[in-house]
Amino acid sequence: MTSAGALLLAPGAGADRDHHTLVALEQALSPLPVGRMDFPYRKAGKKAPDRAPVAVAAVVEEAQALVASAGVDPSSLVLGGRSFGGRMCSMAVAEGLPAAGLVLLSYPLHPPGKPEKLRIEHFGALDLPCLFVSGSKDPFGSPEELEAHAAAIPGPVTFVWLPGGHDPRNADEAIAAAGADWLTTLG
Repeated sequence: MTSAGALLLAPGAGADRDHHTLVALEQALSPLPVGRMDFPYRKAGKKAPDRAPVAVAAVVEEAQALVASAGVDPSSLVLGGRSFGGRMCSMAVAEGLPAAGLVLLSYPLHPPGKPEKLRIEHFGALDLPCLFVSGSKDPFGSPEELEAHAAAIPGPVTFVWLPGGHDPRNADEAIAAAGADWLTTLG
């Protein structure tokens, strides 16, 4: 199956831990232990996402709790999520959180219409396998943009492109299959 011991998934800024894509991925990976988290702002009932330091700290806390509850080695944890959640997980790993890989769904490379505001400063610190699954018409980053900027990642990078935008419609099965297939490649 996979050398991944567990998977932690974080939602995008406008969603919670029960986002349909995160649930589909968890179901596809059973019996692998999967944790789906909420960020502090969501737990507090607020709409505006936490600033990066708060969100990254929440990822670290949730990762430590999942590793402890699943009884797995911290370096066997795979992290990821949709959009904001995946970005916060990648930043936590870049800051030193042990991980076996990153699953980045609809990574928000830049705000829509603002390709100059890149969110890649930490890419050079991602020396681990990374999976990017995105819509081919995602306004947060085109396939060409994402592939060009992901070249800064020292670890092996895999891309899966699906028809659609930032939240590809009716793509949960394809996203879950891409994640499950990629996890089997982790050595």
